[in-house]
Amino acid sequence: MLAGFLSTAVAHAGDRVTKPVDPSSADAAPTPWLLGDWGGERTRLQEMGIDFQFGYTSEFAYNPAGGTEHTTRYTDQYAAGATFDLDRLLGLPAAQFQLTLTQRLGRNLSDDAQLGTLQQVQEVYGRGQTIRLTEFWFDQKYADGLIDWKIGRMTFGGDFASFSCDFQNLTFCGANPGNLVGNYIYNWPISQWATRVKVALDGFGYVQAGVYDANPKYLGTNDQVLPVFFSGSTGAIIPVELAWLPKFDNGALPGSYKIGGWYDTSNAEDVVSDVNGNPFALTGLPARERRGRYGAYINFQQQVTDNLSLFLNLVVADNRTATTDRQIAGGLTYTGLFSSRPKDDIGFAVGTTHVNNRVADVQALQGRPVADSEYAFELYYTYRPTAGLLFRPNIQYVVNPGGISENKDVVVLGLKTAASF
Repeated sequence: MLAGFLSTAVAHAGDRVTKPVDPSSADAAPTPWLLGDWGGERTRLQEMGIDFQFGYTSEFAYNPAGGTEHTTRYTDQYAAGATFDLDRLLGLPAAQFQLTLTQRLGRNLSDDAQLGTLQQVQEVYGRGQTIRLTEFWFDQKYADGLIDWKIGRMTFGGDFASFSCDFQNLTFCGANPGNLVGNYIYNWPISQWATRVKVALDGFGYVQAGVYDANPKYLGTNDQVLPVFFSGSTGAIIPVELAWLPKFDNGALPGSYKIGGWYDTSNAEDVVSDVNGNPFALTGLPARERRGRYGAYINFQQQVTDNLSLFLNLVVADNRTATTDRQIAGGLTYTGLFSSRPKDDIGFAVGTTHVNNRVADVQALQGRPVADSEYAFELYYTYRPTAGLLFRPNIQYVVNPGGISENKDVVVLGLKTAASF
């Protein structure tokens, strides 16, 4: 099917193709890919409307302190995708189609060394070490870009509460709602059938809303490559987001200020109360059923100088259905710390994840260690030896893993490697 589409696309693109710059000429810019421009063919395909993406990310972690043993774990992710510019290929104005497959492999230090952390120290691990259809969506803009409509298999964090994954600790990586209530909001690489409408607000930013299918079967390891429809949906997740996108200092200092929230129409079990309103951990009765799950978030990012950028992320969830009910994270990145390495950057972040007080109260009644807040710190340095490749050594320090003061603090030495081929 893909081969047939590409051959048809090439036929439709004929008159739109322009001769690319000779990659060996003095006018050619450095390519962003580790394997180069394939003798100019990759640029030619881009100009026709076909942009391939091939990526690899790995994360090494060793804990010299904390956990039940000191050990090393390695996990990684392969990603392959393509963006099809349907305007250039088929004459469909302002439209594109995205297809991405991912595969995750390896093991996780947080589990194997029993670190007891609320957030993983290797963010690229998880959601089943298997091949997944991560993106399969169509997007088109209307009315000169005023309205943007997207539909297909989408990741929640690709559109809502979107945030980078430069850090290795999950506290500082990706859409924060998925970090807090990952039992029903799924971050990359999980995709769900969904749709989203975004409306541009001239001179301000945008407002958008979406609908995502709520179904735990997306977490499975079977039938995850093809765009199948799973039975057994429990409801719909409806996120909304308002964004202000200022550009200070005559456009030299861009910012992004997003505030949003979500409501899940699914029924869910109360994390504490039984059918009579008493703690089910003590009575043994079934948990009380709640209608709907919800929360809110902010994602603030601002470049404050040519080299320095700051961020602040906050997310809260309802305390009826969420075991962890809030997370706060903030930090900075600084590019060009050394004049001889102008593209390298350094990052530092501090964050906390809080355990629901209702859950903690029951732990006290049971005579168990009482959970409160986990605090995470991370410092990294990014070394970019060439275009398309980076090495990011980091050190993490986690205080009160699991939010329990009796647990040993955790120190993790890590290395993230990312390549774009």
